[in-house]
Amino acid sequence: MKALAIAATGMNAQQTNLEVIANNIANINTTGYKRARAEFADLLYQVERMQGVPNRANQAIVPEGAHIGLGVKTTAVRNIHIQGSLTSTGNRYDLAIVGPGMFQIEGADGETFYSRAGAFNTNATGQMVTADGYTVIPGITVPTDAVEVIVNKTGQVFARIDGQTQLQQLGQLTLATFASEAGLAPMGDNLFRETEASGAAVIGVAGDPGFGSIEQGYLENSNVDPVKEIADMIQTQRAYEMNSKVIKAADEMASVIVQVR
Repeated sequence: MKALAIAATGMNAQQTNLEVIANNIANINTTGYKRARAEFADLLYQVERMQGVPNRANQAIVPEGAHIGLGVKTTAVRNIHIQGSLTSTGNRYDLAIVGPGMFQIEGADGETFYSRAGAFNTNATGQMVTADGYTVIPGITVPTDAVEVIVNKTGQVFARIDGQTQLQQLGQLTLATFASEAGLAPMGDNLFRETEASGAAVIGVAGDPGFGSIEQGYLENSNVDPVKEIADMIQTQRAYEMNSKVIKAADEMASVIVQVR
């Protein structure tokens, strides 16, 4: 009885869906987190009768066929890269992007990663780094005698040195955009990696056409909507229960056949 196998694929799909929702809820307070959504597709069909063919030699054409579906499969878990709300922190090294773009981060092995989490700080040498100590690209070094650090909307970084009235420019932050942000590979630690599906990174200055602006003293919140996640969780639970009822019904029908025999 194919219903057992079909319902089993449905339960597996809803289990995956619940795991994705659980991860969204777990990261509801993660800076720059982008919620994920599971995508599903139907499996191959078993053809009992083909449409569009003569029912007999040179006879009438069959208008409809009989195709029996074999279940469902997970095709993708897609990150939804939409803007999250901003929270004011007052920290001069906290930066948020309003609009398209991602910060560039240099990993431990020199590979470039990308992130929307702008919770930066400085290390022992004054370099601007992430919370995990990865260097921000392009490298910005803040002098030890700086009394104020200013980052404008276009990503220019200035410092006011103790005893000086003129601002000293430290560098220019740039942003990266992609033809397909959904194709980026999530690496954990709020980092994404470029893939063939995402296309090559397009580097530009904040505020230019196609790039967002930078807000100093703010952080971008997760774009997870708690109400939507709870509603999706309830819907997933109901779908899981319905598939389990199909398995129970198929098992009872099989028992009836066994008893008849």
